[in-house]
Amino acid sequence: MNLSLYQKLAVSLVVIFCFICALVYSWSKQLELTSKHHGEQNLHLALAEHLVQDNPLIKEGVYDYAALENLFHTLMLLGPAFEFYFVDENGKILTYSAEPGKVKRTHINLAPLKKLINNPDAAPIYGDNPRNKAQQKIFSVAPVFNNDKLQGYLYVIIGGEAYDTSLNTIKNNDKLWLAALWLGSALVFLLIAMLILLRFFTNPIQRLARDVSKIEAANYSITDTKLSNYSTQKSNEVHSLGRSIQAMVTRIDEQFKELEQSDKQRKELLTHLSHDLRTPLASLQGFLEVLNQSGAQLSAKEQREYLHVSLNNCDQLKQLIEQIFELAHLENGEISIHKETFNLGELIYDCIAKFSLTAEKKGLNLTVEPAICDFPVVADIAKLERVLSNLIDNAIRHTPKGGSIAVHVKRIDQKQLFVQVSDTGVGIKHDELNAIFNPHYQASNSHNEGRQQGGLGLAICKGLLKLMDSEINVQSELGKGTMFSFNLPQKIKV
Repeated sequence: MNLSLYQKLAVSLVVIFCFICALVYSWSKQLELTSKHHGEQNLHLALAEHLVQDNPLIKEGVYDYAALENLFHTLMLLGPAFEFYFVDENGKILTYSAEPGKVKRTHINLAPLKKLINNPDAAPIYGDNPRNKAQQKIFSVAPVFNNDKLQGYLYVIIGGEAYDTSLNTIKNNDKLWLAALWLGSALVFLLIAMLILLRFFTNPIQRLARDVSKIEAANYSITDTKLSNYSTQKSNEVHSLGRSIQAMVTRIDEQFKELEQSDKQRKELLTHLSHDLRTPLASLQGFLEVLNQSGAQLSAKEQREYLHVSLNNCDQLKQLIEQIFELAHLENGEISIHKETFNLGELIYDCIAKFSLTAEKKGLNLTVEPAICDFPVVADIAKLERVLSNLIDNAIRHTPKGGSIAVHVKRIDQKQLFVQVSDTGVGIKHDELNAIFNPHYQASNSHNEGRQQGGLGLAICKGLLKLMDSEINVQSELGKGTMFSFNLPQKIKV
């Protein structure tokens, strides 16, 4: 049988409650009875002794048992709660106040009698009930002597059979039953109140368990799963746990979506790269086949042209493969940074010199501002050279003839420099600015000038700058140009 947490707690609470009630009731009744017997025995402790001293039949030690029985009967009529017995020194019952046939014992144990005589403070002490072989009662006792010779004991039972009968009749009274009924009702009400409180306290746990089951059934996706609302105003452990679980599941769901998106982008990248690799390979293969099959029929000029195109295709393949490996190493964290202090201006002019011939052929103006860039920086010189080269090459490809490209260096404070590479090219659409750093993404208005581009340059720039604790940003206006900027820590001169 599968029980919920509340049901298990409720059953356990009912069992424990009933057990405690029974234990408390039994203990209270026993304590009440013991206290009652203690008080009654102390109250009537000297009763037997006074009877011995005040009655000549007993005091003189010469006994007429018939007269003694009549005396006991008279005393019992005066005190119905008492039963009178005279026993000899061996515990044999010689006479008594009861009706014939009522007494079931012929002897009683004298040890309790002697104990009470010697130590009256030990009350309550229980002695044998002559009317019931399995029962004991509180009593009063006094020894009876004749010329200093022990003749026996006057044994008085306190609360005899008549007293018990009267007490049971009182206990059966309707008022007592009504009081007991009210007490029982109060206990039942207390139990119900405790169960309601228990339900109230365990309800958030049940809601949390249902939420976890929903999440599991939805394969840990919370997109279409409606979960309970755990208030941030409540600071109990269950609400804190519920909020933590929901935050954890939300984060897991986001990571799943990121992995799915990353896997989708990776597949798209592989598709694009396969296309990019296939195009120069097909061109290279076609020209080489022409050279191989018709080499003797081609003129020297045609052969040189075919070889030149084939070499260009080989160069594009090499660059594309290098970019693929570089991006893979970046994503896997396999590229290390070796920071050093160097002059930023010298590196910028080296990069400008590398592209000056290409820019001159296209009629572009390459400038550095300020012209004297004496700024010491702390970075990886090789990785920074790669970033600047990619950005300048990108600007040259997207700037039409007669345009200009400038590298600006700005000091923001004593610790930071900003490097900006701007052009007057075709620009980038505003809705494409956030996507241009994705691998293989190319703006819709990009100019490749007959060269096959993998679209990995900006993704590599972003990854390299991130390794150097820098971040690249872009601003662009369609038809007017684009500006890429990033920050570098400056070496403070002392």
